[in-house]
Amino acid sequence: MKIINFKNVEVEEVEEPGSKGVTIRWLITQKDGAPNFAMRLFEVEPGGFTPYHKHSWEHEVFILQGKGILVTEEKNRPLKKDDAVLVPPDENHQFKNDSDENFVFICLIPIEKGP
Repeated sequence: MKIINFKNVEVEEVEEPGSKGVTIRWLITQKDGAPNFAMRLFEVEPGGFTPYHKHSWEHEVFILQGKGILVTEEKNRPLKKDDAVLVPPDENHQFKNDSDENFVFICLIPIEKGP
């Protein structure tokens, strides 16, 4: 079992091409003994955004603070505190902060198992 305050987890800059003003904290990972999911905390500063991308796994996201936009191929969707989001596999997506405060969310992803 693991219990930790998020403030005690190292903050890392997201340096992927196409991102701006984004940090991540890996709260729970396979290193902690989690067999199925990794839990991450993202903070997107005003005007910041994650890369526009897609991958073969789903995202499950819960908005903790602020407002933003989920950019998809179909349309842009507004997001706000207390919203829950499912991004299905293989769908292009991007999270943008279009507000004056930090946009903070939890994101769960599956841990990929090796052969």
